[in-house]
Amino acid sequence: MVGLDGGTFDLFDPWIRSGEFPFLRDLMARGYRSPLTSVFPAKTIPAWYSFATGLDPGALGIFGFTEPNGGPGKSRIIQTFRPAEAFWDRLSRRGVPVGVLNFPVRAGYPLNGFVVPGMLSDDPPTYPEPLGEELARATGAPHLPELPPYRDADRAEWIERATRAVAQHATYAEHLCERYRPSFLFTLLRETDRVEHQHWAELTRPFGEVGEDLKRFWRTVDDSCRRIEEAFRRVGGPSTTLVISDHGHGAIRSEFFTNRWLAQEGYLKFKRPVDTRRRRVATRVLLALDRLGPTRALVRKVVDRLRSASGDGGLGHFVAGEVSFEAMAERIDWDATVAYSYPVPEGIYLNRYGPPLPPEDRARVVAEMRRKLEAFGQARVEVYEPKDIYEGRNLEQSPALFLKIDGLATESRMDFSYAEAMLPHRPSYFYGSGVHRMDGILLAAGDGIPGGRRGPAANLLDVAPSVLELMGVPPSPAMVGRSFVPELTGGGGRAA
Repeated sequence: MVGLDGGTFDLFDPWIRSGEFPFLRDLMARGYRSPLTSVFPAKTIPAWYSFATGLDPGALGIFGFTEPNGGPGKSRIIQTFRPAEAFWDRLSRRGVPVGVLNFPVRAGYPLNGFVVPGMLSDDPPTYPEPLGEELARATGAPHLPELPPYRDADRAEWIERATRAVAQHATYAEHLCERYRPSFLFTLLRETDRVEHQHWAELTRPFGEVGEDLKRFWRTVDDSCRRIEEAFRRVGGPSTTLVISDHGHGAIRSEFFTNRWLAQEGYLKFKRPVDTRRRRVATRVLLALDRLGPTRALVRKVVDRLRSASGDGGLGHFVAGEVSFEAMAERIDWDATVAYSYPVPEGIYLNRYGPPLPPEDRARVVAEMRRKLEAFGQARVEVYEPKDIYEGRNLEQSPALFLKIDGLATESRMDFSYAEAMLPHRPSYFYGSGVHRMDGILLAAGDGIPGGRRGPAANLLDVAPSVLELMGVPPSPAMVGRSFVPELTGGGGRAA
């Protein structure tokens, strides 16, 4: 299995028509393809953890990159999907040699094979523990950590580093296949998502207008998929190749500042009235300058200098003071506040730091907010309670409501950067031009899978039981999804 973080047919199909992606084109010709619908929120951590376990975010209790941790404005990075069991753990317990490369966990852990973590730590412990040093010696290069925050001034170096990281994952996979001869291998190419976030607008231009650096990156992605498959097939025996993504990608058009909306509607209250005049004037000036061609480039240069690991918050603080929820939390009247959005930006939480609401009042407030949001005139807001979208009921850390705005083309934000709740036209100086969508990709080819076929949309939760069936291991009864192996094989049963 190869995971292409954020992979989408909306990008791949036009590039294939332009003569690119020869490996993925061949995989489609000799196998099967379908959309793969993500979980919600369609974010990297809940999506990949749901993929690995076959459990939805409501069962895992994981709804974003971060979770509440202490008082107001306090959070921490999600620690792990465990104690839930990944499907490769289930394979390992049955004696199947497995390998996991670049999956987002903080540290490797014992199993029948190897784990090389990725994403959540710059130098994470591997399993077996000496494996990191072994890979560096064998490949002649130290492990490349997660890409840093993007700045326009660093474009050439940033894309080159992303390209080298993708190639390194393939080199590691080649070495590990030869060294361990796994019967199951998962390799994640995380950099695809980062590049799509930053450069979506350019990637979706006519092919001739896309920069050569971006073309080189995606050619390396396609070639790395080929190298990984060839390295695995050299182990021998019948085999199946799956290429999947955790979610899709698309253009980002606008921004919705949920805490601003909550304050305007009276659900979030400050200890003292907050004067937004300075912010309103400053942001109107910035937006006006961004709309003018001669000044747009200047604004981007200024923002590029101000940008830091906090993203656009550096600019907001520069022009009009504190903007992050963490900084504003101490100014919120937690005894009078009913609801807020933090730390999952797609979510609205009922206040857990003030006097508790009676159950009948909680239900009334949730219904009232839902009604108002669904009637919001500036965007199409879909509102869900956890019970609407999850079978699992591990909801202690869950928001009371989840928001999907304009089919995810409008991004939900928790900060206070702008004085109004809706920013309908996203300025060019904001970070990136792409955002997640629900539909990712599923490609499958191998022994017993007829070629050149398209299937109906599967769900990310279907992957775990499907892989287990392909490997001849029964899925856990707790898994939510259903196996799509009959679709892969044309109804003929197990492929390999």
